[in-house]
Amino acid sequence: MEIIGVFLPFVGLFAVMYFMMILPEKKRKKQYNEMIASLQKNDEIITKGGIIGRIIKVDENNFVIETSAEKTRLKITKNGVASKVNKGNN
Repeated sequence: MEIIGVFLPFVGLFAVMYFMMILPEKKRKKQYNEMIASLQKNDEIITKGGIIGRIIKVDENNFVIETSAEKTRLKITKNGVASKVNKGNN
C-alpha cells in the first residue's frame, strides 16, 4: 500500500503533462500534416525561412516555388513549408 502512495503523485504528474503538452502537440502536428497534404499548384506559401512563394510544381517530397516578379524558382522540401497564405490576407 505504501508503494501506491509513493507512485500516485508521479502518475498524476505524468497525466497532467500528457494532457497539457503531448495531446496539443499531436493535434498541431496532425493539422500541419493535413495542410501539407492539401497544398497544390498555385497555392501561396510561406517557408520556415520566411520566403513567400507560389507553388508551381508538386512532387512526392518537394515543391518548386516562384518567389518574385523575376520568377525566381526554388526547390524546397515539404517540411520546409511553414504555412499557407490565405488569399484574404494579401
